[in-house]
Amino acid sequence: METCQQVISGTLAKKSRETCTLADILRQHGQMFRDSHSLSTPQFRAMRAIEVCRTATLGGHRYSCDHCGEVIQQYNSCRNRHCPQCQSIAKAKWLSDRQKDCLPVEYFHVVFTLPHEINLIAQCNHQLIYNLLFQSAWHSISTLGADPKRLDGEMGMISILHTWGQNLSQHIHLHCVIPGGALKADQSWNCANSGFLFPVKAMSRLFRGHYISNLRKAFDNGNLKVPIGDLTGCTDSISFQKLTDQLMQKEWVVYSKPPFDGSKSVLSYLSRYTHKIAISNHRIISCIDGKVKFRWRDYADRNKNKIMELDAGEFIRRFMLHVLPERFVRIRHFGFLSNACRNKRLTIIRNNLSLDNKSQSITKHENLDSVSDWMLHLTGVDITQCPICKKGKLTSVGVIKPLIYWDTS
Repeated sequence: METCQQVISGTLAKKSRETCTLADILRQHGQMFRDSHSLSTPQFRAMRAIEVCRTATLGGHRYSCDHCGEVIQQYNSCRNRHCPQCQSIAKAKWLSDRQKDCLPVEYFHVVFTLPHEINLIAQCNHQLIYNLLFQSAWHSISTLGADPKRLDGEMGMISILHTWGQNLSQHIHLHCVIPGGALKADQSWNCANSGFLFPVKAMSRLFRGHYISNLRKAFDNGNLKVPIGDLTGCTDSISFQKLTDQLMQKEWVVYSKPPFDGSKSVLSYLSRYTHKIAISNHRIISCIDGKVKFRWRDYADRNKNKIMELDAGEFIRRFMLHVLPERFVRIRHFGFLSNACRNKRLTIIRNNLSLDNKSQSITKHENLDSVSDWMLHLTGVDITQCPICKKGKLTSVGVIKPLIYWDTS
């Protein structure tokens, strides 16, 4: 019987450039990286989960074709949210649930970005820094939305955390999708002006002020771990105050994109961003002689497509920067789109817009229950069909026990 190490190592030297994946890189260089770096529990679990994903280590099932009799082995997925092989179905199910929430109004896309001076502090305070980003972005939107001179009501927002740039560097930002309007206190709907939500400078300054104020409170209360040294410029409370003063002096980047063209465009956008990870397999070109090559887009150079080469250790280090804390929620809903009141609020808004609530709640994916149904819908591939004869159906004939118990959560 193969050992666990033999299964997850494989014969990577024989792999072609086109088939190199993130799992291949971690299987080949992951142990060396673990030996030389200190990893958090979520980072360790994510790395090992990706390494053993769809291998005999996790076990699987045997299937027999009812036409040609061929026996097929299929191994289990790790289901870790940082694994590029395990996000498609989760993404599709989430989008199916959100489809019924779409309103026939303009949707705006606003991106809130943290200054890079906060990056090192974020590495020691993931939970606090990311939570504060969500809170400050919503504070900016909800404050402007409640202004009687603007929309004078409750806003709604879906926000999605991304922590990476195209070259895998740390670039912490929040993608926000915001319906163009507010639900007023008298339960009427106040629609935003066409093509315009709020001034970018007003959003930026509210965002900056709220974030820095709460960052200082966290420091004063002893809840913020600040790395000491030249990289952050922090050595004591005075230097931390100086750092935050400098951050208050600079303009924070808040980018408002043109509104989406209808609800279909909103869903198309969400399908690209909701369950995205730092790098997908199709961007990885090769891993040869300890060097990883991958495609990236340089936004600073007119969006040119380029190829970057990194040492395998540096590539893994950058990827590990973007592993989220355990049970951290990276997609959040606010205002009238929050889970606690969404159905009630959307019913009121649709009544204002004279929409049929029943027709809005029906989706074409409601009867997709099994994994095979979702795979057929997403890829057009029937995974129950025999891959050998292309005629018969696969029937389960046995279970492959995992080599070891593995917690990939």
